[in-house]
Amino acid sequence: MAIDRRQFLVGSLVALGAARHAFASEAASGRRGAVPLYASGARRPDGTYSVLVIAEDGRILREIPLEARGHDIAFDRVRRQAVIFARRPGFFALAFDVDSRREPHVFSPAPDRHFYGHGAFAPDGRLLYATEHDAATGEGVIGIYDATGGWRRVGEFPSYGIGPHEAILLSDGKTLAVANGGFGNDPATGRESVGLAMMEPNVAFIDCATGELRARHGLPAAINLLSVRHLVETPGGAIWFGTQWQGSLEECPALVGQVGLDRPIVLAEDADPLGVALKGYIGAVAVSDDGRLLAASAPLAGKVVYLDAVTGLVVREVGIKDSSGVTPGSRRSEFAMSTGEGRVRFDGEGAPPREIVFSGAEFDNHIRRV
Repeated sequence: MAIDRRQFLVGSLVALGAARHAFASEAASGRRGAVPLYASGARRPDGTYSVLVIAEDGRILREIPLEARGHDIAFDRVRRQAVIFARRPGFFALAFDVDSRREPHVFSPAPDRHFYGHGAFAPDGRLLYATEHDAATGEGVIGIYDATGGWRRVGEFPSYGIGPHEAILLSDGKTLAVANGGFGNDPATGRESVGLAMMEPNVAFIDCATGELRARHGLPAAINLLSVRHLVETPGGAIWFGTQWQGSLEECPALVGQVGLDRPIVLAEDADPLGVALKGYIGAVAVSDDGRLLAASAPLAGKVVYLDAVTGLVVREVGIKDSSGVTPGSRRSEFAMSTGEGRVRFDGEGAPPREIVFSGAEFDNHIRRV
């Protein structure tokens, strides 16, 4: 069997990983204790890319090089392993242990598929669901990978839309919620968007066991250019999403909304318009551990907005330059926000904000607490 370009890169990347471990901090598992950990893709000073495991006390605990730019990270709490996906259209994913120095494992989608940058683990950690694009049909699919069997691709089911971006497993442990952005990418030309004129974004709810569609909620035709991108579920079961507007900015609607299995999409309308002020772009959404606050990053506007997770009203804003990644912090109603300048800011209630600078690391779109 001939070795294609992706197979060659996989082998090269593993070899490179062994060489680059020397650049990570020497912190061993015994020194980490209960310090909260986070993971994110980053660009390094020499222009290469890595995934970093960082501690809230400022240490870099692990650095693993990437073939190209990474996007989001899926985390398995059972085995404490994670997978970072290449930025769309992506042709590799890298699986690694959060706490150990075992060699990472690189795997690829099927030859006629590409990753869309996101995925989610089954509750027992045995399967990984990845958002993908079928290059032949233009439709979205969910690729299924065996996390205990060498990351083999063992099946797929439809995403029930075009351009699936983030997918999250709901708290019932059996339903996958998928943000179908409504347009695809041409793998031959890279990130060139195709199908914008015919966009039909939606949030689909899929039975993980059967791949059957349980519900699908779309947007009105008047705002079909509002691409649904990111999802998060609150502890109470509410599902919030963030969007990115593909039309002219002056016509931009609200960018954050709520949806449910039996509830159609409702956009959060505040006294101040959330669309134009946020430059038509939400980079990520997260919910605080206590379920009270929703954070939505708006890197083009240089801010992160906090919304009441029940009413959808804006509570306050945090001015922060070039911040897209946002994830729950370790304190009450706190969030950790990563920036393209290598900063992680922790902002919550009852304590002043604190910030850590990781020199030589430009964090990418997403950060995850692991």
